[in-house]
Amino acid sequence: MKIALITGGSRGLGRNTAEHLARKGVDSVITYHSKADDAAAVVKAIEAEGRKALALKLDTSAVASFDAFAAALKTGLNDIWGRTTFDYLVNNAGSGLHNSIADTTEDEFDAMVNVHLKGVFFLTQKMLPLIENGGRIVNVSSGLARFSMPGASAYAMMKGGIEVFTRYLAKELGARGITANTVAPGAIATDFNGGMVRGNPQIQKMISEFTALGRHGVAEDIGPLIASLLSDDNRWVNAQRIEASGGMLI
Repeated sequence: MKIALITGGSRGLGRNTAEHLARKGVDSVITYHSKADDAAAVVKAIEAEGRKALALKLDTSAVASFDAFAAALKTGLNDIWGRTTFDYLVNNAGSGLHNSIADTTEDEFDAMVNVHLKGVFFLTQKMLPLIENGGRIVNVSSGLARFSMPGASAYAMMKGGIEVFTRYLAKELGARGITANTVAPGAIATDFNGGMVRGNPQIQKMISEFTALGRHGVAEDIGPLIASLLSDDNRWVNAQRIEASGGMLI
């Protein structure tokens, strides 16, 4: 029996990943920031697949709250699974920012640092004692760390940092048999960044024109990839950046 911890698991890519893991026989702890009802719906969906699940509230930008989160996680693991550890960590939670370099404020930049860089680093650090030897870490990046689109500079910088962090995780955790990889989605139609892709036909058309497969992505394109990457089928994949963009800007 395997257990995954998925941040930002109440919606979008995180939810899709949790549901695909359930179909593969993996239980999940999902985190949510504010939408408790959405998180509860994900728990029910996982349970409908015959698996166990737990939803915990977490603000990934608030490093000071990570001790309390770790304590709640330990309690949940013991109460539901009779365990003190979990197997897979998926750092997925995040928020978007679309603003030019000239107009990006220090507050906006700091918010990106806190959620996408500092939060991921220190939450992973806090979780290291709880991850089983032989476990897996997947950090969610973005195609924007490879190609450049106006308005994405601050967000993309953070994702570039996460890709470097992933390689260092793989190096430092190799002795424990823990792999670390990055999944970098392209433009995906979810409610991320205010639903910018999902709700804008013009953006969808633009994306389709420079994507080899001729369309924008959906959550169902990413969740199965992450679930597969966590499995033993991919145990020898380590320190890699795997882009899932349908061939954007190639």
